[in-house]
Amino acid sequence: MGVGFVGAVMAAVVADAEDGKGNPTKFVIGMQRPSTRSFWKIPLINRGLSPVSAEDPEVALMIERCVNKKKTLIATFTYDALKLADVVIVDVQCDYLKESLGNVRNGQAEMKALEESFEIIAQHIRPQALILIETTVAPGTTEQIAYPIIKKILRKRNIEKEPILAHSYERVMPGKHYVASIRDFWRVCSGVNEESTKRVVQFLNEVLNTEKFPLTVLDRPIESETAKVVENSFRATLLAFLDEWSLFAEQNGVDLIKVIKAIKVRPTHSNIIFPGPGIGGYCLPKDGGLGLWAYRHIHGFEDDIFKITPLAIDINDTRSLHVAQLTRDALRNMGRPIASAEILVLGASYREDVGDTRYSGSELIVRRLTEMGAELRVHDPYVLHWWELENQDEYPASSHGLKRFFRGQEKLKDLRVEQDLKKALQGTDAVIFAVRHQPYLNLDPDEVVKHAGGPIAVIDCFGILEDEKIKRYFELECEVKGLGRGHVKRIKDQVREKKEQMLKTSGRRKVHVATGLK
Repeated sequence: MGVGFVGAVMAAVVADAEDGKGNPTKFVIGMQRPSTRSFWKIPLINRGLSPVSAEDPEVALMIERCVNKKKTLIATFTYDALKLADVVIVDVQCDYLKESLGNVRNGQAEMKALEESFEIIAQHIRPQALILIETTVAPGTTEQIAYPIIKKILRKRNIEKEPILAHSYERVMPGKHYVASIRDFWRVCSGVNEESTKRVVQFLNEVLNTEKFPLTVLDRPIESETAKVVENSFRATLLAFLDEWSLFAEQNGVDLIKVIKAIKVRPTHSNIIFPGPGIGGYCLPKDGGLGLWAYRHIHGFEDDIFKITPLAIDINDTRSLHVAQLTRDALRNMGRPIASAEILVLGASYREDVGDTRYSGSELIVRRLTEMGAELRVHDPYVLHWWELENQDEYPASSHGLKRFFRGQEKLKDLRVEQDLKKALQGTDAVIFAVRHQPYLNLDPDEVVKHAGGPIAVIDCFGILEDEKIKRYFELECEVKGLGRGHVKRIKDQVREKKEQMLKTSGRRKVHVATGLK
């Protein structure tokens, strides 16, 4: 149930499962509600085409193979298909809605679609079917929300059997190893009772590479649910921690990129990560909020135990706004106003070399600069449509979009992601390196300035520019600033001193020539 970024690939992984003799062992029905937002996924899958854009070629190959060759995968919107299921995998979205930017406490878990799915499942399934929740949910959802809903409806159907219900979260990583992050990766699971645990372990062993990546079986679903939220909250906190040091570095002539590389030599600190212009993707910006919400609204506690987790989310949510300030200041140093400036953002996705734009830091950069009066254009080799902007009144939903936090956003509906970098550069006043896409790492400053038509402001959000390139941009009379890159002023001063020295030397030579002195 739910064939989005996770569900579609998980469905294909299950449909691709084989026994020791190479025979398919599972027949999968991908179910998607026929909404205006998602109905198109059904005919697409039934033609053997992937409904998700992925850099991993195995996604498209596997879906095509399972649909057209193995005949083990189809898609439908008919709930009657649930009556056939031995296993129902729930990949229905559970979002966390923030009512204000930079304040995760002022928000709530969006449970309606998930709760409706539990009701529909319970109304149709056979009592011996395993219900496996893979959605990232508020800790306590499986036992205290899903279980009572399913149990109540089963009783109305005169079925007294205990629900067979389990939770096992995904660790999906979009990119070149999309399929492997589902099939060939460690998985945590737990069931509401002994039979549920036995069934979920059996099922996952049959469809995942658990021989090489063994399952971790926990005692209760709330432990599995908490593991996912803590796992993502830890990573979000690690990223947020460096925000203040990034500002420190900018204000005190320090290159935080070099500092991090020096620290990572120590094996115990090898996971320290530069946060770039905030964090994105579907999980890290909101999963900690599910924990806060669950503590009060599922478990009934009124005290405020959460300090670090919400602060980390708030920092990450607003870090991108500082990029707009750097862009403004760089243009000011060149005597150019931010209003009506032509600004090119390089990278729309939330991480390098993927096409996923959900909650990307680049979106906030674009929205804030648009609010400040700039004219925005975007290039991304992996993104064809930026739906959060093009369809911002409906996507991700009418009440979810970041548009509501900024003014003057209507014109962004006409923004299209440019695929031709040379064309995108023409006439720009500023270029923002927002994502570490491979094509951006080796851009030649001379070529960039040439195609832009003259000196520009350059903003490095992700430690993309090496010192030699920063130096070259200054030599080309550009202005450079960067997140955590306080040393750029030192490079600028060195270039300026060298130019002044050359001018003095040139002046003395002219005097020598004019007077005949040697």
